[in-house]
Amino acid sequence: MAHSKARATDGKVTYPPGVKEISDKISKEEMVRRLKMVVKTFMDMDQDSEEEKELYLNLALHLASDFFLKHPDKDVRLLVACCLADIFRIYAPEAPYTSPDKLKDIFMFITRQLKGLEDTKSAQFNRYFYLLENIAWVKSYNICFELEDSNEIFTQLYRTLFQVINNGHNQKVHMHMVDLMSSIICEGDTVSQELLDTVLVNLVPAHKNLNKQAYDLAKALLKRTAQAIEPYITNFFNQVLMLGKTSVSDLSEHVFDLILELYNIDSHLLLSVLPQLEFKLKSNDNDERLQVVKLLAKMFGAKDSELAAQNKPLWQCYLGRFNDIHVPIRLECVKFASHCLMNHPDLAKDLTEFLKVRSHDPEEAIRHDVIVSIVTAAKKDLSLVNDALLNFVKERTLDKRWRVRKEAMMGLASIYRKYSLQGEGGREASKQISWIKDKLLHIYYQNSIDDRLLVERVFAQYMVPHNLETAERMKCLYYLYATLDTNAVKALNEMWKCQNMLRHHVKDLLDLVKKPKSDASSKAVFAKVMVITRNLPDPGKAQDFVKKLAQVLEDDERIRDQLETLVSPSCSCKQAEVCVRDITKKLGSPKQPSNPFLEMVKFLLERIAPVHIDTESISALIKQVNKSIDGTADDDEEGVPTDSAIRAGLELLKVLSFTHPVSFHSAETFESLLGCLKMDDEKVAEAALQIFKNTGSKMEESFPHIKSVLLPVLQSKAKRGPPRQAKYAIHCINAMFTNRDTHFAQIFEPLHKGLDPANLEQLITPLTTLGHLAQLAPEQFAAPLKSLVANFIVKDLLMNDRIPGKKTTKLWVSDDEVSPETMAKIQGIKLMVRWLLGVKNNQSKSGNSTLRMLTAILHSDGDLTEQGRMGKPDMSRLRLAAACALLKLAQEPCYHEIITLEQYQLCALVINDECYQVRQCFAQKLHRGLCRLRLPLEYMAVFALCAKDPVKERRAHARQCLAKNVNIRREYLKQHAAISDKLLSLLPEYVVPYTIHLLAHDPDYVKVQDIEQLKEIKEALWFVLEIIMAKNENNSHAFIRKMVENIKQTKDAQASADPKANEKLYTVCDVAMNIVMSKSTTYSLESPKDPVLPSGFFTKPDKNFNNTKNYLPPEMKSFFTPGKPKSANVLGAVNKPLSTAGKQIQSKASRMETASNDDSSSNPGSPQRSKTRHDSTELDHSENEDYGLKRADSTDKDMDKPRGRKRAVASSDDPDSKPKRGRKKAAPMTTSMADSEDQWDDDNRPEDEQNSPPKKARRGRPPKSAAAGGDTPAKGKRGRKRAAPPPEDDEEEEEEEEERIEEDEEDDDDVSSENMEVKTKGRGRPPRRSQGSESTESTPQKRRGRPPKSAQPAAKKPARGGRSKAAAAKDDSEEEDDEEQEEEPTPTKGRKKAAGRRR
Repeated sequence: MAHSKARATDGKVTYPPGVKEISDKISKEEMVRRLKMVVKTFMDMDQDSEEEKELYLNLALHLASDFFLKHPDKDVRLLVACCLADIFRIYAPEAPYTSPDKLKDIFMFITRQLKGLEDTKSAQFNRYFYLLENIAWVKSYNICFELEDSNEIFTQLYRTLFQVINNGHNQKVHMHMVDLMSSIICEGDTVSQELLDTVLVNLVPAHKNLNKQAYDLAKALLKRTAQAIEPYITNFFNQVLMLGKTSVSDLSEHVFDLILELYNIDSHLLLSVLPQLEFKLKSNDNDERLQVVKLLAKMFGAKDSELAAQNKPLWQCYLGRFNDIHVPIRLECVKFASHCLMNHPDLAKDLTEFLKVRSHDPEEAIRHDVIVSIVTAAKKDLSLVNDALLNFVKERTLDKRWRVRKEAMMGLASIYRKYSLQGEGGREASKQISWIKDKLLHIYYQNSIDDRLLVERVFAQYMVPHNLETAERMKCLYYLYATLDTNAVKALNEMWKCQNMLRHHVKDLLDLVKKPKSDASSKAVFAKVMVITRNLPDPGKAQDFVKKLAQVLEDDERIRDQLETLVSPSCSCKQAEVCVRDITKKLGSPKQPSNPFLEMVKFLLERIAPVHIDTESISALIKQVNKSIDGTADDDEEGVPTDSAIRAGLELLKVLSFTHPVSFHSAETFESLLGCLKMDDEKVAEAALQIFKNTGSKMEESFPHIKSVLLPVLQSKAKRGPPRQAKYAIHCINAMFTNRDTHFAQIFEPLHKGLDPANLEQLITPLTTLGHLAQLAPEQFAAPLKSLVANFIVKDLLMNDRIPGKKTTKLWVSDDEVSPETMAKIQGIKLMVRWLLGVKNNQSKSGNSTLRMLTAILHSDGDLTEQGRMGKPDMSRLRLAAACALLKLAQEPCYHEIITLEQYQLCALVINDECYQVRQCFAQKLHRGLCRLRLPLEYMAVFALCAKDPVKERRAHARQCLAKNVNIRREYLKQHAAISDKLLSLLPEYVVPYTIHLLAHDPDYVKVQDIEQLKEIKEALWFVLEIIMAKNENNSHAFIRKMVENIKQTKDAQASADPKANEKLYTVCDVAMNIVMSKSTTYSLESPKDPVLPSGFFTKPDKNFNNTKNYLPPEMKSFFTPGKPKSANVLGAVNKPLSTAGKQIQSKASRMETASNDDSSSNPGSPQRSKTRHDSTELDHSENEDYGLKRADSTDKDMDKPRGRKRAVASSDDPDSKPKRGRKKAAPMTTSMADSEDQWDDDNRPEDEQNSPPKKARRGRPPKSAAAGGDTPAKGKRGRKRAAPPPEDDEEEEEEEEERIEEDEEDDDDVSSENMEVKTKGRGRPPRRSQGSESTESTPQKRRGRPPKSAQPAAKKPARGGRSKAAAAKDDSEEEDDEEQEEEPTPTKGRKKAAGRRR
């Protein structure tokens, strides 16, 4: 080499053969030609050619001169660069250039030439590629490691290569670039930050999007050099993340983007960086934590990521951010969940608990996104989400916020449609989400109109899509209806009724609009507009829009015609779609894309358009039922037993016959129904009869051949069919045939003559039929009916006990165990009542006689003959029948007038009967009569006595009934502002005087000043006042206070001369006054009006009598705890359109009138209906109640007082001793409460013990400790209180269609086993019962409040008031889980909604 250098100093340049000197004296073209020959020479040389290497050493040095390196021609520079690259190859490992500056110039020159790679279509591209290939293969740039400016050289090289790479390059170019750059990183001693930035900048999203090839190059380079470059990457992130030195690199602001990209390229690049992220997750800087969370969400959620498994501490730390204080961070975590669930199902278990907490997040957006995340994953694959996650969505359907509720409902609906309707996940998936259909329909019980409209939309689009073909649509509806639970069926029925009612309202509006304009018509239109408005979202805005629609209907005949077609009973589904489309098109405007008026009209049309049911649909549904009957349907495939499918199909048709009767008018339909009448299944035949009754009004003229076949069947059913079928058969004849009198006579005569008291089993159907004939045609059979009632019913049937009852301690048994004699007596009582309701006058004094008979039954505990031959279950049945009969008669004004106060009070005491089922059924009857505004207002006061019921479910149910009744009356007063003369019978506040009077005559209230008895009075008063005082609109608290003050200035009309009776009355008034004063801050204001007191209950005020005395003992003051009344929660059924009750009030208002002793126009301004979406604690908890936690071993003196409505009777040892009224003192309780609860647990007791009365009946509420186990309300949770199914009887409400005959109410009078289901599981823990030490044969006790039997020796009777096993579950479906604020209970909590029955 020394020789070479010596040669070089000679300065003589040797050129290859044929190449002349290359200098600036030749032309460019000639220079290029000569250089090409030089290039070829160097290309052909190899490292072993020592002679040639020495020969051309000066040429190599010459080519590196500035003349060439700075030559202006790019072709010259390219050829020189190729020569230099070959020179480095030939002379490797030592380059012929020793000057560091020269080396730098050479490599910077070569780097500049590499830019030529950018143009792949250039003629010289191959030479550029050769240059790249040569330096990459030889690793020429490694020579620069020794140079001080090596970093500048490498950085420039990297930048150049990243700049020139493009999609025109093939894989070889890409590979040589990676080879060239990786050798520098892998074989060098260090990687500078500047060089690292040059690589990493291509990973930043902005650069990545601009040049995808540069990103791929950087990615390949990092993968190749992962091990070598990792320490430098770690150092960079250490500087930025841990030390906060953002100035070390311009990429500091993109640090989190880089981490994500590097992790995706090769996770090993970040082995030492990831622990730093755990530290950053706990940073105090919100924005920084948010960035890290966003980064980790992408890293954990990536499809093939194993980060969660590889770095569990980081995963757990990340999960902790679900509970971060910063809202955007929690939101980001929730959004990540869906990707994680979809890409990593194995992490679902970890996510579930955190999503549960976030589903209750205070922030609406987070709760919303929890739903979105879960639903998104479920829609991709149902197996990705577990049942717990779906339950979170289910809970959010009751969220406080509409946006969250809507998202949850729509999410569940879309899941249901995909996996159940379309069957994408198979039978298992369909089974897993089978609860969704029930849950969605349960939401119809909510009070919000938005919820109910969304349920209707979900039903029409997701559950039974209206765009399906008719046969498919009806098949879908048929099997849906057959698989719904009872409450969902009731909700669906209610939905159709509401839609049908709204159709009628719109039809009424159309009729009014067509009338000539006048003040009266304008008022009528406005009233109808208000009714329609209440059925639309945001009634405030909707009112203006409906007014505008009414104006449009007046002006536009075409729209009016279209709407008339839409609401006509004969409108088909296809016609409905055309009408809706035409109306919206006419009202819409292209210039106004957002049109609130049009949106409101769409809502209205959506509710009234018959998109599911028309004549063709009913025909298809009938065919589907026939397929099930013939055994050719897919019942088994759909998972429905054939019998259930047929019964459900007939039930469905029955409901539709109420709402769409015209759609049934076809011979095919009626012929199929005739076939159903002949089936053995009684329920099917009953449903078919009801359908005929609802739809057969024009059968005589339109289908005479059907009539001729049907009539004999109806007559046969009426004479010899089951009782319920006989009843429906009579009503069918009444509704369908014009010459009904002839048909009635043909039925009445043989039945009347054939009555035989000796054959009791054959009496029930004839008595049922005769009873309904008596109600429908009392004048036709006036004489025989009077004789029948007086001689047969009373003397032969009721006054005789032919068959001794079974001796049992049970208070209730199922229908099949009730003796035929008792069932006949019940039908006899009903016959008397139906006859009176048909006559509707008391001219013959038959009403008085019947009332005396009924009260005699109550007086005698159901044993009218007092011979002791009846069994306890039979006595319970007769007590219930007598009490319900009294309620029936009280709904007719002519009989209400003759009911005495004593009879009213005796009837009221039935709500505290010893038998659970009697209390339950009586309360339901009472509630329904009040809801229809048929029972007088004083009967609402009866609910106050429920405060003493020992069973929590009964108290909760009574409170709900009371709240609903109050709201119905207030709503009715708002809708009918002009009926001020009826205020005394409608205004809820007027129940207070009746309650005070009833409690003053409570048989348990014996000692006027007794603290314990006064506490019970206080609880009963607060039971009513808590709901009445929930809102103080129009200063109603002052009105109540004034009312109580006025009562103290009167005397008890029932016993005006009795000082003790009056003292009791005044004492109860003082209790009421103290409650009002302790719970209200405005009671002392001026009353808006002077209250009117009912004259039948109180005497007129004595002007000379000023009663200011306080009758309460001083100790009572401590029991009145101050506090605001809790807002009364009202059942979802309150939203049922009030026009049902409204229709009745016009004709029946008089039956609620109460004679007053003053001006009847007094009105404190009817308080408005209270809002019902709120949080509250347990329904049955009283704010006045002074609970203390009891120890498990506490004795009876620490417990509540004995319960049960009783009066003491002379003991068996002393038959002559006089009976005493009041309660028996409880014996000391030695059994621990825990043992007592176990013993009386419904699921563990033997049948006999379950059905026997408890050994120690207790009244009032259980001690707090008894209910503390499972009924604690959820605290701190967000959401709406869950609305429960309506507290009415489960059968279809038919009062709209049959106000006169009240058929559905009659159904309930048949005290069937369906009506009294055995209650095996209630909500929460079973109420605790005290167990006395004595057995059921201990000192006898009698029901409280009933007069003693003077002639009969005292019989031993167990204490009443406890709860037997047969605690029916029917009302459970109507009760609301009062503790629940936002989520439905799960069966594991024991608070499952019990299913009611469906008829």
